[in-house]
Amino acid sequence: MRVRLNVYFPPALAKQVDELAIRRRISRSAIVEAAVSSYLSPDGADRMEAAFARRLDRLSRQVQRLERNTGLSIEALALFVRFWLSVTPPLPDEDQAAAQVKGRKRYEGFIETLGRRYASGKSLMDEIPEDIWPQNQTDSE
Repeated sequence: MRVRLNVYFPPALAKQVDELAIRRRISRSAIVEAAVSSYLSPDGADRMEAAFARRLDRLSRQVQRLERNTGLSIEALALFVRFWLSVTPPLPDEDQAAAQVKGRKRYEGFIETLGRRYASGKSLMDEIPEDIWPQNQTDSE
């Protein structure tokens, strides 16, 4: 014999249950029953802890990649600025206006190229060989 229970779900959760029921071709009651059984089972807490641990590990790896990529970006920018400052002589005052106009046009070209490259999915990290930067890894870890 089964006991009837009336429960209330937020609309978004009810929609997820409905969609899962349709996908799996099972009743909503079966989905809710399985979820409650899993929640109440003694090993449910262990499974939840293991799931959280996996998620935390994944987040830790992602944060490490972000730190590495940010560090690489800062180093690349610093290297460029250091090089640019060391090889670019200052301009005479009478040439400043023309240089600023030319600089704006070059900057617009740079932004356009950067936008195209970013949209294509290419990245500096992809260009660094593994033997030079062994931590160059993808998000699929």
